[in-house]
Amino acid sequence: MVNAYILIQTEVGKAAQVAKDVSEIKGVALAEDVTGPYDVIVRAEARNVDELGKLVVARIQTVEGITRTLTCPVVHL
Repeated sequence: MVNAYILIQTEVGKAAQVAKDVSEIKGVALAEDVTGPYDVIVRAEARNVDELGKLVVARIQTVEGITRTLTCPVVHL
Protein backbone atom coordinates (compact mmCIF):
# COMPACT_ATOMS: atom_id res chain seq x y z
CA MET A 1 0.00 0.00 0.00
CA VAL A 2 1.27 3.47 -0.94
CA ASN A 3 0.06 6.53 0.97
CA ALA A 4 0.55 10.10 -0.14
CA TYR A 5 -0.37 13.65 0.68
CA ILE A 6 -1.56 15.65 -2.30
CA LEU A 7 -1.30 19.41 -1.97
CA ILE A 8 -3.79 21.24 -4.16
CA GLN A 9 -4.05 24.82 -5.34
CA THR A 10 -7.49 25.93 -6.52
CA GLU A 11 -9.15 28.82 -8.24
CA VAL A 12 -10.13 31.62 -5.85
CA GLY A 13 -13.18 30.67 -3.79
CA LYS A 14 -13.20 27.02 -4.91
CA ALA A 15 -11.34 25.30 -2.03
CA ALA A 16 -14.40 24.07 -0.11
CA GLN A 17 -16.07 22.63 -3.21
CA VAL A 18 -12.84 21.02 -4.42
CA ALA A 19 -12.31 19.40 -1.01
CA LYS A 20 -15.87 18.06 -1.07
CA ASP A 21 -15.59 16.74 -4.64
CA VAL A 22 -12.17 15.15 -4.09
CA SER A 23 -13.29 13.49 -0.84
CA GLU A 24 -15.82 11.45 -2.84
CA ILE A 25 -13.13 9.85 -5.04
CA LYS A 26 -12.25 6.23 -4.28
CA GLY A 27 -8.73 6.13 -2.85
CA VAL A 28 -9.03 9.44 -1.04
CA ALA A 29 -9.00 8.90 2.71
CA LEU A 30 -9.29 12.56 3.70
CA ALA A 31 -9.59 15.95 1.99
CA GLU A 32 -9.54 19.19 3.93
CA ASP A 33 -9.44 22.83 2.90
CA VAL A 34 -6.58 24.71 4.57
CA THR A 35 -4.90 28.12 4.55
CA GLY A 36 -1.43 28.88 3.23
CA PRO A 37 0.20 28.33 -0.15
CA TYR A 38 -2.10 25.36 -0.82
CA ASP A 39 -5.87 25.37 -0.54
CA VAL A 40 -6.67 21.67 -0.04
CA ILE A 41 -4.65 18.82 1.43
CA VAL A 42 -5.60 15.24 0.56
CA ARG A 43 -4.51 11.96 2.12
CA ALA A 44 -4.68 9.26 -0.58
CA GLU A 45 -4.09 5.51 -0.64
CA ALA A 46 -3.28 3.23 -3.57
CA ARG A 47 -1.99 -0.31 -4.10
CA ASN A 48 1.25 0.88 -5.72
CA VAL A 49 2.95 3.94 -7.20
CA ASP A 50 1.41 3.38 -10.64
CA GLU A 51 -2.10 3.29 -9.17
CA LEU A 52 -1.31 6.43 -7.17
CA GLY A 53 -0.25 8.19 -10.36
CA LYS A 54 -3.46 7.15 -12.11
CA LEU A 55 -5.51 8.35 -9.14
CA VAL A 56 -3.87 11.77 -9.23
CA VAL A 57 -3.79 12.32 -12.99
CA ALA A 58 -7.03 10.66 -14.08
CA ARG A 59 -9.29 11.37 -11.11
CA ILE A 60 -8.07 14.16 -8.84
CA GLN A 61 -6.58 16.57 -11.40
CA THR A 62 -9.78 16.47 -13.44
CA VAL A 63 -11.86 17.98 -10.62
CA GLU A 64 -13.16 21.39 -11.63
CA GLY A 65 -11.42 24.27 -9.86
CA ILE A 66 -8.01 22.64 -9.39
CA THR A 67 -5.12 24.60 -10.87
CA ARG A 68 -2.09 22.66 -9.57
CA THR A 69 -1.22 19.58 -7.51
CA LEU A 70 1.90 18.39 -5.71
CA THR A 71 2.03 14.71 -4.71
CA CYS A 72 4.13 13.77 -1.67
CA PRO A 73 4.38 9.98 -1.17
CA VAL A 74 4.81 8.85 2.42
CA VAL A 75 8.11 7.07 3.13
CA HIS A 76 9.01 4.93 6.12
CA LEU A 77 12.64 5.52 7.06
